Amino acid sequence: MSALIQSLFRYKAWANAELFAALKALDPIQYPDELHSAIRILNHIYVVDRIFVANLQQTTHGYTGTNTSDTPTLEDLHRAVIETDGWYIAYVDNISPESLSESIRFSFVDGDVGHMTREEMLAHIVTHGGYHRGAVGRILAQLSIAPPRDIYTKFLHDTEIGRRRDD
Repeated sequence: MSALIQSLFRYKAWANAELFAALKALDPIQYPDELHSAIRILNHIYVVDRIFVANLQQTTHGYTGTNTSDTPTLEDLHRAVIETDGWYIAYVDNISPESLSESIRFSFVDGDVGHMTREEMLAHIVTHGGYHRGAVGRILAQLSIAPPRDIYTKFLHDTEIGRRRDD
């Protein structure tokens, strides 16, 4: 398996954990609308992640949209995201390089048909999550709360301390 793809999914889980921690510190009484918006965005990421879990397994996912009508609690969503991040980490740790290039046919929630390789699907999951985590970071910034630094270099240097040395 590609060491880069493995690293990117560990980064995704790290970035999710950082953002959920920041949101848990947000006062839900003072900022109910902002917290609700953030949860809706994170739930969208989660639903798309789950849709692509099904696509990668070539099974049906049961979603009719890219978000749910009900908004989960922050705690419930965080638990579900941790579980899904774990699934992706295990998946990329065990997929063969040959399987990455396999093209899979699937249906989008609007009924349109698509084809992507497994590698393209995995790239989509990483980039899609980053895009929307940035929107949640913007919500925090508008409240004058510094959002987590959701960048790959910070992940590498936080998780591989040896990268900070000059040797």
